[in-house]
Amino acid sequence: MSTTEIAELRRAIGQLRQCVGALRSRYGDASAVRRLANDVERLDIDATDLDTTPHAVPAQAKAAERVPVPDTPYDPALWHGADDEGVGGYKRDQR
Repeated sequence: MSTTEIAELRRAIGQLRQCVGALRSRYGDASAVRRLANDVERLDIDATDLDTTPHAVPAQAKAAERVPVPDTPYDPALWHGADDEGVGGYKRDQR
């Protein structure tokens, strides 16, 4: 992540923290408010981890792992004896 993205993430987490504080003042120590506060803390921890860990290669850069699928029809023998789910059970008398 770039420093701009990290800064924007930190700003959004700060806004969430303020909103949860407002909810806490209105609803008290309700379990839903505690869960939201916990989620904000987890987001903050994850953002810190993301900011301090070495930057990995983005997922888009792994294009070499793509496997091309041809447009030609498959050989029908490939499906011989396969169960056609949702249409009926396996038919053993097919040849």
